Amino acid sequence: MTRRRIGWIAGAAAAVLVAAGGVTYAVAEDSGGGGARSTVPGAESADAGFARDMAVHHQQAVEMSYIVRDRTTDADVRRLAYDIAQTQANQRGMLLGWLDLWGLPKVSAKAPMAWMGMGDMPERGDGSLMPGMATNTELRKLQSLSGKQAEVFYLQLMTDYHKGGIHMAEGCVARCTVGVEKRLAQGMVDAQQSELQVMAGMLKERGAKPRS
Repeated sequence: MTRRRIGWIAGAAAAVLVAAGGVTYAVAEDSGGGGARSTVPGAESADAGFARDMAVHHQQAVEMSYIVRDRTTDADVRRLAYDIAQTQANQRGMLLGWLDLWGLPKVSAKAPMAWMGMGDMPERGDGSLMPGMATNTELRKLQSLSGKQAEVFYLQLMTDYHKGGIHMAEGCVARCTVGVEKRLAQGMVDAQQSELQVMAGMLKERGAKPRS
């Protein structure tokens, strides 16, 4: 049952990526590259802020997923980790590509999440820059574990990550102006909410539960 559910999630994630196919052209049209009906987002816009921040957020999910694939032989966890890594690496490429297309910097002097009014939120520190991100200490702990312990800790870290990522993606849905970016953000919300359900079930199977 878990395997079937994970397969469905992978298919849904792939559908999000396919729906964003030809994404450079779609963004170009939405942001003025195909005509004069609109303008390119500004460097401090929600569109640019989301692209920058979610690219950073996604990179850590990719890192955690590849760590756990080397720390367990469990087929379901490895399949989930691979699906998350591939989906989020592809989405990260889209986000950075849009910044290139718009001629905007990939970094900002402003604090993370400033584009959604959360720039004054205190960071967890130790490498955790945004809600849901693991600390460097937690990443080192994941690398030190194996088997069931690694599976449980990864699922807990990824649950926290998805909750933070969903909040950020919902911010883009509400604030971004480029249509295809808003649609990708909504796709992230839908896919990650489904993955949260899968991970809750996988934690329960292992006698564990989310950290919060």
